[in-house]
Amino acid sequence: MNATVESLYRYPVKGFSPERLQSAPLARHSTIPGDRVYAVENGPSDFDPEAPAYQPKTKFLCLMKNARLAKLRTTLDPETHDWLVEGDAAATFRLSSEEGRAAAETFLTEFMGEEARGPLKVLDAPGHSFSDVGKPLISIINLATVAALGLALGRSVDPLRFRANVYLTGLPPFVELDWVGKRAALGTAEIAIIKRTRRCVATNVDPVTAERDMEIPASLLRLYDHMDCGVYAEVRGGGMLHVGDSLILS
Repeated sequence: MNATVESLYRYPVKGFSPERLQSAPLARHSTIPGDRVYAVENGPSDFDPEAPAYQPKTKFLCLMKNARLAKLRTTLDPETHDWLVEGDAAATFRLSSEEGRAAAETFLTEFMGEEARGPLKVLDAPGHSFSDVGKPLISIINLATVAALGLALGRSVDPLRFRANVYLTGLPPFVELDWVGKRAALGTAEIAIIKRTRRCVATNVDPVTAERDMEIPASLLRLYDHMDCGVYAEVRGGGMLHVGDSLILS
């Protein structure tokens, strides 16, 4: 069974907007480069940059708790780590400097208002990704599954609600949920499908309007008796991935 990579994304700052890519190198046991390399601590999280470890998403600004984040459009320069934030106004913060982080924290504290549970702090650690699953995986969505869900609900569902790295075309709906335990070629890389992606209420947020206007997990459960949409994969052999490349199951 073959599929085609329709689009490719990374999310440099956890909870904030995606950046579309045309290609990405995939390294063994690593994420898409630049994916979730920063997070914004919302009150003390006990994150130790000297010994980085998984923390639940609720310790950070995230769409699950903070829908208003979708009102901002952000991009991160991979060389300078200048973070452009656009909302009612635009500002740039150099996250690689203490001054830049402090300015970003001040801006976000004002923007978040009462949703700030304590001091906001921009966090990172070399080689660490603030993943929701505690492992360096890539997330994959079958666009036919999203279309089928939209058809069942009688309205269009924006695939970016699912905040995946890789979006595939050319497959039947929901077939990817049966891939767990299988291997595949993705571009010139080799991957193993590790687990289904169980959806949380972050998917209820419209990525354009920032409104909680759908009930995606509840709808999945009602329609299909599960709350899964998409899968997680581990890179087992490095290679390049481009938009237009194939995913070929072994």
